[in-house]
Amino acid sequence: MNDSPGTPPMSQPPGQPQVRVLVVDDQTLVRQGIRTLLELGGIAVVGEAADGAEALAALEHHAAGPAQNPPSPGAGPPDVVLLDLRMPRYDGLWLLERLAERGTGGADLPVLVLTTFDDDELVLQALRHGARGYLLKDVTVEQLSRAVRTLAAGGTLIAPSITDRLLRALRQGPQPAGIEGTRTQALTEREREVLRLVAEGYSNRQIASLVHLAEGTVKNHISAVLVKLGARDRTNAVLHALREGLLD
Repeated sequence: MNDSPGTPPMSQPPGQPQVRVLVVDDQTLVRQGIRTLLELGGIAVVGEAADGAEALAALEHHAAGPAQNPPSPGAGPPDVVLLDLRMPRYDGLWLLERLAERGTGGADLPVLVLTTFDDDELVLQALRHGARGYLLKDVTVEQLSRAVRTLAAGGTLIAPSITDRLLRALRQGPQPAGIEGTRTQALTEREREVLRLVAEGYSNRQIASLVHLAEGTVKNHISAVLVKLGARDRTNAVLHALREGLLD
């Protein structure tokens, strides 16, 4: 991660609740550095873990703890998990699989992968297992903070530097798991428009503002897209759309 010399840190946007993050990385110095950078951006780090098993235990601890309504600043369960993939023992893919089994991944607890690895198959595996975002560790503080807030608001985000390669891999490789391409029904122009905005990382509320629709109507369009594409979630729908050229 990097930032331009002299660039002022991003502060917490006024009127917005503080986003809480669990940082999962096997390197202590990396975790401490991420914590410092996120806190400069007004984001609270509510826990750290050195591998998938520690992360799962931390999430279960938060889930079992007494609820605070509303949570005090910097306290409460995480809104986003910031996850490295390559770790000893229980890696990031292991954690994504466990979250999927428990039904706590995806929209309920978005996972943002932050790693040095941009291998096409690794990216695809992470997204297919439920990751909602994928960034490389050369991002700036501002880019990282914006990505965390995007996922916390219900959006998705994939690093632009790997999107083109991901698109080629999707079109050349096998059909993503959980998608029945031969049963895909035609999307309406409005559904395509909404899906394009989902692929760009916008949340339902942001999409509603951009296309001048009620947020509930946007949710209905997204539900229709998932049914027509046979996709289990927003990320899966975007993967399918990229592969089939639906966003061209």
